Amino acid sequence: MPKITYIEHNGTEHVVDVPVGLTVMEGARDNGIPGIEADCGGACACSTCHVYVDSAWVEKLPAVDPMEEDMLDFAFEPSPESSRLTCQLKVTDDLDGLIVRMPEKQI
Repeated sequence: MPKITYIEHNGTEHVVDVPVGLTVMEGARDNGIPGIEADCGGACACSTCHVYVDSAWVEKLPAVDPMEEDMLDFAFEPSPESSRLTCQLKVTDDLDGLIVRMPEKQI
């Protein structure tokens, strides 16, 4: 099972096993990780599951699709290089070791 590291804005790390087939957002939700609110439940209709992907992982992820790109415009301090919505990141074995950092707040 892939391990995902979620890092809160204050630096607190949570390393959790996330089953293949779930999203990175569902892994946070199911493990009580603070900082990912996921108000829309994963429908890509908000930006409250916004994270900054560790630079070593940015190129390893699927490209941002237009709907996710539109929603990222509403995120708190999005980064053109590393911002992603965790509801759009499907967990595969290839994501073992993924590191994501939460923003200061979700809006």
